[in-house]
Amino acid sequence: MQRQAQTQDQEVETAIEVRDLEIKYGAVAAVGPVSFSIPKGKQLTLLGPSGCGKSTTLRAVAGLEKPVAGVIRIGNRNMYSSAEHLNIPAEDRGLSMVFQSYAIWPHMTVYDNVAYGLKVRRKSREEIDAGVKRALALVQMQDYAARPASQLSGGQQQRVALARACAFSPEVLLFDEPLSNLDAKLRGDMRIELRELQRRLGVTSIYVTHDLEEALAMSDRIVVMNKGRIEQSGTPYEIYNYPRTAFVADFVGSANLIAGTVRTDVSARDGIVIETAGGELVHGTTHGRKPGPRATLSVRTVHLQLHAERPAGDRNVWPVTVARSIFLGDLSEIHVDWAGRQLIIRRSALDKIHEGQQVFLSVDPSRCVLLEDDA
Repeated sequence: MQRQAQTQDQEVETAIEVRDLEIKYGAVAAVGPVSFSIPKGKQLTLLGPSGCGKSTTLRAVAGLEKPVAGVIRIGNRNMYSSAEHLNIPAEDRGLSMVFQSYAIWPHMTVYDNVAYGLKVRRKSREEIDAGVKRALALVQMQDYAARPASQLSGGQQQRVALARACAFSPEVLLFDEPLSNLDAKLRGDMRIELRELQRRLGVTSIYVTHDLEEALAMSDRIVVMNKGRIEQSGTPYEIYNYPRTAFVADFVGSANLIAGTVRTDVSARDGIVIETAGGELVHGTTHGRKPGPRATLSVRTVHLQLHAERPAGDRNVWPVTVARSIFLGDLSEIHVDWAGRQLIIRRSALDKIHEGQQVFLSVDPSRCVLLEDDA
């Protein structure tokens, strides 16, 4: 009985489950198989480059793409099941979607745009009015109800699209790169507003983006996709600090990939030491992964430190020469010659580093993370 109760609790808590999903266009495999689940009230982000299958996966959850295999479950209902030959229409899935293009009707007022979904669902006039006013208040657009949509800015149109999506209180919100058409400053402001709105509503959501900052700032969990498959899934902290593959290390923030031969004679139990082609020993962490004879360590550019004088300690400290210094505003990007190759360091732009300067490079071994593949 106790096990049955635990299973029922788990089903209630899991709002979305995608299992062994495959999508094909003719003989071409676009997605899959992919599997992930989202707890109720949480936001999961599908992150990856253009063409990786993230939007296609989202559209399948929405019912706008028909998979060839797998299961899509929302709440306690299967929305798609290849084994059951089941494919619930999009309008019956109890979800709402915000598109990249907003899809706002310019000939309608803000009020009518937001009311559209409620009218389609044949709600009463009182229900429509209450739903529109509540949704506009959520996005702080109640004073614009009578304004023609054609007279709105990009950010205001985005808010109207959000209000329309929230008006009928959907179980699930889907976002397909909704901020990509906004300028950088507005995009930064809107990602904060979107995240706060999702938390206030307590709605479960899937967010698609190729923007790393959006994914890190807005997500409870991130699924990194590449070529139609999942490279890694986890919390933003896990994805950033402990990338599993070279692709994740390179795509999720800038990283240096250092390859070498594993020195088992000097590796600690919970650590790893590799010897580079240039003869340098690099101490790192396995993060529970098992290395082969050769291994690659990922080191974030922000975790490398530069010093005018040699720092204390004998692990991961090397003399280097500054090859290039690039001013990026808040940060400077420093390229240094090390062990026959160049490494990239990003650091505060307050301290000037000059090209040709002799300095020391150091990095904490815990920041040198073993990858599962050999880049």
